[in-house]
Amino acid sequence: MKLPISTDTPKGFLISVLVIIALFTLSTLFFFYVYLPSYTNHGESITVPDLEGIHMDDIDDFLVKRNLRYEVNDSSYSEKYEPLTILKQYPKAGSKVKEGRKIFISINRVSPPTVPVPELVDRSLRNAEAVLKSNELNRGQITYKPSQFLNLVLEVSQNGEVLKPGDRINKGSVIDLVVGDGYGKSNFDAPDLVESDLENARFIILGSSLEIGLITVEGDTSNSKIIVTRQHPAAGEQVKIGDAIDLWISPEGYVGTEGDEEDEDI
Repeated sequence: MKLPISTDTPKGFLISVLVIIALFTLSTLFFFYVYLPSYTNHGESITVPDLEGIHMDDIDDFLVKRNLRYEVNDSSYSEKYEPLTILKQYPKAGSKVKEGRKIFISINRVSPPTVPVPELVDRSLRNAEAVLKSNELNRGQITYKPSQFLNLVLEVSQNGEVLKPGDRINKGSVIDLVVGDGYGKSNFDAPDLVESDLENARFIILGSSLEIGLITVEGDTSNSKIIVTRQHPAAGEQVKIGDAIDLWISPEGYVGTEGDEEDEDI
């Protein structure tokens, strides 16, 4: 290219250099901000639609018609949606992406996975409900049955069929519970606590809706295994809910002598 300005003088040469720099700069700006964006559709984007809950049969209406692609990369289960509906997506709904972008989706399984029935019998109703929830099971109907133990789980069933711990059922199943009403027979046999350790005796007493009465210590109980040697009322005697059970405790193998007993409330 012949420049219209003479380059024979220093001034003319300088002007020629500046003209060349300006032309190069303009060409660069034109390439990056005019030609390249138009060639690559720069600035044009597509808003990713919300696919959650959409059935796979309808996916084309939400993606293909928007010039987007998709790929199933995972499957899980939710009782909230029908089988083969979309549970998750990436990129998330509302994201701006280029044409032809692949959307990764997770779909709901046709059959729910199974889980074992947890051990619920002899648990409190509140505890059983927590265990069911942690195992992704639902508590159904509660039926009360005469028992001196209020809200103690007595039986577990599904659709009228009694379940045993370990039986496989679908995740999300509804489990019915039979629990005690707390109004069983007013009198019942006192539990046998003799030769039980103290902690186990406490557990049995409280679990039987009884109270812990006076505890009498016999002998030196430090650094020894402590067991129940006597109780009142005795095992098998009639008691009612709320009655107190007095205990005599001593080191295992202790042989007492007259006059060495002392009473101590623990």
